[in-house]
Amino acid sequence: MTNVKKIQYWITLSIISCILNAGSTLAQVANADDSKQLWQLLDYVAVDYSGAVIDGVVTSEAEYSEMLDFTESAKSLLQALPEHGLKPNIAKMIGQLQAAVLRKEESKDVAHLAQQANALLIAAYPFPVAPRTIPDLARGQSLYAAQCASCHGIEGRGDGLLANSLDPKPIAFTDVARARTRSIMALYQVISQGVAGTSMVSFNSLPEDDRWALAFYVGTLSHSQSAREQGKQLWNKNDNELKRHFPDLAALTTITEARLSETRPENIARTITAYLRSDPAVVEANKPVGLRLARLQLAESLTAVRAGDRNLATRLSLSAYLDGFEPLEPIIATRDASLMIAIEKGMLNYRSAVSKGTVADAEIAAAQIEQLFLHVEKVIENNNADPSTTFIGAFTILLREGVEALLIIIGMITFLKKTDRSNALRHVHRGWVSALFAGVLTWVIATYLIGISGASREITEGVGSIFAAVVLLGVGLWMHQKSSAGKWQDYLDRKLSNAISSSSAWAIYILAFIAVYREVFETVLFYSALAADGNNVALIAGFFSAVLVLMVIAWVLLRTSARMPLGTFFSLTSFLVMILAIILIGKGVSALQEAGWVSINIFDIPRMEWLGLYPTLETFTAQAVVALVIIGGYSWLSVRNKMVKKSKTN
Repeated sequence: MTNVKKIQYWITLSIISCILNAGSTLAQVANADDSKQLWQLLDYVAVDYSGAVIDGVVTSEAEYSEMLDFTESAKSLLQALPEHGLKPNIAKMIGQLQAAVLRKEESKDVAHLAQQANALLIAAYPFPVAPRTIPDLARGQSLYAAQCASCHGIEGRGDGLLANSLDPKPIAFTDVARARTRSIMALYQVISQGVAGTSMVSFNSLPEDDRWALAFYVGTLSHSQSAREQGKQLWNKNDNELKRHFPDLAALTTITEARLSETRPENIARTITAYLRSDPAVVEANKPVGLRLARLQLAESLTAVRAGDRNLATRLSLSAYLDGFEPLEPIIATRDASLMIAIEKGMLNYRSAVSKGTVADAEIAAAQIEQLFLHVEKVIENNNADPSTTFIGAFTILLREGVEALLIIIGMITFLKKTDRSNALRHVHRGWVSALFAGVLTWVIATYLIGISGASREITEGVGSIFAAVVLLGVGLWMHQKSSAGKWQDYLDRKLSNAISSSSAWAIYILAFIAVYREVFETVLFYSALAADGNNVALIAGFFSAVLVLMVIAWVLLRTSARMPLGTFFSLTSFLVMILAIILIGKGVSALQEAGWVSINIFDIPRMEWLGLYPTLETFTAQAVVALVIIGGYSWLSVRNKMVKKSKTN
């Protein structure tokens, strides 16, 4: 099989994998739609039950029948969802809810059961429950005036011009009793999906940001300006206990005033809800990041372990590392590399304890991480690092990542030149230049448009590394075969021409793109973290110094390889490519472990990141398998070449 065919083969496998992943994603989307519908049903019961039963007496037969129907439908919708460890608990909670409705219990008790069921539902079958950006309430107000006021009234009293002609009547958003049990998420769901059997149609045609803006604005209509002012004063008192209820926008969109009043006085719950719904940006500003986020997620993970939900505990532990600690890694690495390695090992130990150990094992591992976090606090106590530290970090990061990509690109360029296929060089250059632009675009998107989760970063790096490693393995074996005496010349005489097909051009482009993009992707993320130190001059100096060194390395490699005989070039390059394949497979598996895609078994071996060697059984095994494939491939090719020579001699 030729080099091009090998590359095409692996690209085909990757495309098939993407198709399978796309199918899995579509299934997840379908499950999310089902869980959203179930969530809306349960929320509807929580909010509207008070209009059906008062003091154990049915006040509206139609409403009560609807409550019974909704709780029964909720059981059916849950059955349609995939199996999950929490599914029996959700079923039990829905059963208790249905029984409470049948017994005509107090509305606050019914609402509490429905909200508990929804909390479990989101934990088991997560779907987006918050806007991606800060909602624009001014935009929401203008949308309300254009889309909603004719039915619900200018002030949301349910007295719009069309109200009298509608059956049932439009909801009064100013109804305090009703509003205290309704979340922003519930309003968003109703706006997005509408309400069957009423004049409330779906506004799903509106952009998502507009629907969130509208939901937030509607959520403010039951609150007075004085309540918002009081809430602002409470928030500005820096009551950390109060702020812990609102770590992010997701908490603000899902919590209700009634739920908050279970842990805070009624007047505080009302005024703080009034303020935060009118100014959600303050919640986002209070969002935990870095070490604070890592500690929060780790604590919640430990709580999940104690509750027996190891799947949730694993997800939270991944977030603690990837979203909390990992962005600090470049800073910690330049100031105390041994501490960074200790924390990475501690996180691996904790996740291993969560998946395979006892609760006590997880608690011990978490306590060890907390001790390490205390050291991290001291390391980053001074926000402004020494400029020389920032310079070294910027220089070494780019140099480390750049050399790996450079070796692959220079090898491709030299190979094409030596095999008289200079016309294909443009595809290599297009590949690495496109990767640079894609890396910059990734940084812009991650910084200014949307957040890229830690898991997504690791998956991108892991899949890219493994793909490159597999391709390089095939290329290396092929080049070793051609490095044998006479083989390369025979290949050139029989197979190569100056023409290049569109399929092989794409193969060359994709390999060049992936080889560079995975390095650029990681570099821009590290640089973003280093930029937080504020030493921009040192950062820029480190960047350009590394670029100059990489240019010198590239020049030396091009000059050396150009003078090298083709047979020797094939032999040395095949060896170098094999080493890169072993390094990249180790890095790829490690990244997928950090993303939670691959299991973790601690293995007592030295950690040498520059060789892709990590202290886990999975990374070591992957590298050992690739090494065995290389040894087996080399041995088989050597034996075959000897047999060919012998047959020719005879």
